[in-house]
Amino acid sequence: MPRSSHEILEGATTIAVVGASRDPAKAGGSVPAGLQRRGFRIIPINPFADVLFGERVYRSLLDVPDKVDIVDVFRPSGDAPEVARQAAAIGARALWLQLDIRSEEARRIAESAGMDYVEDECTAVVASLYRIRKTAA
Repeated sequence: MPRSSHEILEGATTIAVVGASRDPAKAGGSVPAGLQRRGFRIIPINPFADVLFGERVYRSLLDVPDKVDIVDVFRPSGDAPEVARQAAAIGARALWLQLDIRSEEARRIAESAGMDYVEDECTAVVASLYRIRKTAA
């Protein structure tokens, strides 16, 4: 039986954010910052920045040297299958597509790689609803 979105988030500590944004008004900027304040380690993925949220930015998931629990996707649905392939290649435990992002192909790739899969849900909303916090902050 698949784990629920809140179970996936509760079990995670490190989240790679594909489509992390420099703009705090965009979801790709505000959501990772909020997750970081809740104690999650954020690994930003963005080809056009060097540092986001006080963390080193990687150009691609394939460049991340650390273990990743969740790959959180803030990119259009059409990009999701390639992100899923990269998530599988690095051994991520889960692929999470943010609100309004859905992809049957990404789902197939993630599930065939043994990853948990969430689509069309916001990590920040789930964290807030279930009061998920990794630190006492």
